[in-house]
Amino acid sequence: MKRVRCPKCDNYITFDETRYTEGQSLVFECHECGKQFGIRIGTSKLKATQKEDNPDENANANGVGSIVVIENVFHYKQVIPLKMGDNVIGRYMKGSKTNTPIETNDPSIDINHCTISVSRDKKGKLKYILRDGPSYTGTFVDNQILGDRERRVIENGTLFTIGATSIILKTPEEEENL
Repeated sequence: MKRVRCPKCDNYITFDETRYTEGQSLVFECHECGKQFGIRIGTSKLKATQKEDNPDENANANGVGSIVVIENVFHYKQVIPLKMGDNVIGRYMKGSKTNTPIETNDPSIDINHCTISVSRDKKGKLKYILRDGPSYTGTFVDNQILGDRERRVIENGTLFTIGATSIILKTPEEEENL
């Protein structure tokens, strides 16, 4: 099964690509917004979707670590690389300022839900600080909600929850051992 994204509303449409031949043109109508658009089988100018990529392959491309979004009823497993500075985590929405988007249908994740700040301490070791957005449903670390303006230092393997989604921090040291 393949997925295509509506160019107007970003909704995914799934279809069975084995029923068509390479080079064949297909026309889709988005059931969310009614937009009609066409694709050609076997040719793409766009990068493959995260689900079709090997998510672990480029997880630490910039040497800072990544977050692993655990698969649940709202979305598939995603490994999203982090960068130095603020990584604003939230639900993917076209045009949002979220720089670490999660592709999900989870309505309890805000567009700008929480932030992981990545920096180096005085010894040059990477340091990760998690803070809530502020969000409507909160950010939980070890089953404790982060208060307003509360910051929590997190480390490799820390499990935190936003909405109905659980996420694990993977630091570069851990990723090298995989």
